[in-house]
Amino acid sequence: MSLPRTNSGLVHDLLVELDRTSSVPLHRQIGSALRTGIRAGRLRVGTAVPPSRRLAAELGVSRGVVVEAYEQLVAEGYLVSGSGSYTRVAAGPGPASPPAVRAPAPGLRVDFGCGRADVAGFPRAAWLRSLKRVLTQAPHDRLNDIDEYGQPELRAALADYLNRARGMSADPSQVVITSGYGQAVALVLSVLAHRGARCVAVEDPSVKDDIRQLARRHGLAVTGLPVADDGVRVDALERADADLVVLTPSHQWPLGGVLPAESRAAAVGWARRRGALILEDDYDAEYRYDRAPIGAMQGLAPDVVAHAGSLSKTLAPGLRLGWLVLPPHLTDEVALARKLADRGSPVIDQLAFADFLQRGEFDRQLRRMRPVYRRRRDALLAELERHLPGFEPVGIAAGLHLVVWLPDDLPEQAVVTAAANHGVQVVGVAPYRLTEGRPGLVLGYAHLTETQIADGVRALASAVGELATSRNRS
Repeated sequence: MSLPRTNSGLVHDLLVELDRTSSVPLHRQIGSALRTGIRAGRLRVGTAVPPSRRLAAELGVSRGVVVEAYEQLVAEGYLVSGSGSYTRVAAGPGPASPPAVRAPAPGLRVDFGCGRADVAGFPRAAWLRSLKRVLTQAPHDRLNDIDEYGQPELRAALADYLNRARGMSADPSQVVITSGYGQAVALVLSVLAHRGARCVAVEDPSVKDDIRQLARRHGLAVTGLPVADDGVRVDALERADADLVVLTPSHQWPLGGVLPAESRAAAVGWARRRGALILEDDYDAEYRYDRAPIGAMQGLAPDVVAHAGSLSKTLAPGLRLGWLVLPPHLTDEVALARKLADRGSPVIDQLAFADFLQRGEFDRQLRRMRPVYRRRRDALLAELERHLPGFEPVGIAAGLHLVVWLPDDLPEQAVVTAAANHGVQVVGVAPYRLTEGRPGLVLGYAHLTETQIADGVRALASAVGELATSRNRS
């Protein structure tokens, strides 16, 4: 990516100070000041310097003095000048070092990290069209409009989409826009803690660390609920002294189970009897391959279910846009907590996503990416069957990852370490557990090409083979 072209149209940006009593010619003083700025990295590659006539007028020198300074810097390679265009910084012998970029681990060939979408598939052209429409058509006063609930256009568009696509019962007045799922959880926990909540129940295994840290900050205990093949064991809720339960009912993370209707109804009954809240994490329900669509739990009981979603898996996490659909009695308090946290998400991004939704671009993007991810899932399953037939895949019907249970004679951490030694990054199930359980690996595939998947599984198989041999010898 080329560096952005920026202008430095004011003399004080260049830090040019002339000493008219000096014996050094004025054009050399100007050149020296610019040369110093370029070497120090203040004037970056692509930065336009002021037109010679303007700089001469502001410095109180003849235009020829500035032209001579510019020509010398062009000759030295510091500036570049084209016919009919600005004179710009080209390069220097000592430019500032570029920002450090996190490098992959040494020898890393394939990273099966979970929870990642393929951001290379981000619909840049369609998103740009939405941005352009917003920038050209939105009234000026919308840029002054900071609404702690979120922009009305986006709240209405989201409610319409969620009701249509996820079978929900969402009114725009119940929607609060967030900067992602993490903030959504933080807001709910803070409001419930203020109301006197004492304990949060989470699935075991689940992505527990964020919730555990947030709960600790608010003085809340965390308890685990065991997960079976079809999702969380709801009967454990009756024994949990919890005021909030966080569930992934449409695709349990990470094991992939779907919470059946009777279990959903039982969880709702528990919440109503206890006066508790269910927080539904709908993290990747749009990506399903071998099953019919599963409606969101919020549609069953909007009075006790708060629904959280974001664009992290469907578009890109860098957009930092998410949402909560809340029971009416919580909406105002959560919106106030959002206001106190950061005053709200960027207006232009919210309006752009509203336009993106209303014009059907979001639906088109999901339809475009769903077969891409399915092919990658199929490639992973085929490679596992070919090279690691002893690994048992589960949670394959939807989502962006799957779990493989390991043979009983292979310790989870030993496999993770052996894989890393062969250039393959994998993560075990154990880090996501509150209690001990069956060893397994969580394999993300959405961000990998089919060739990378094949290479990664072969390398993983090689690592497992060497590990098994060494264990047999010992």
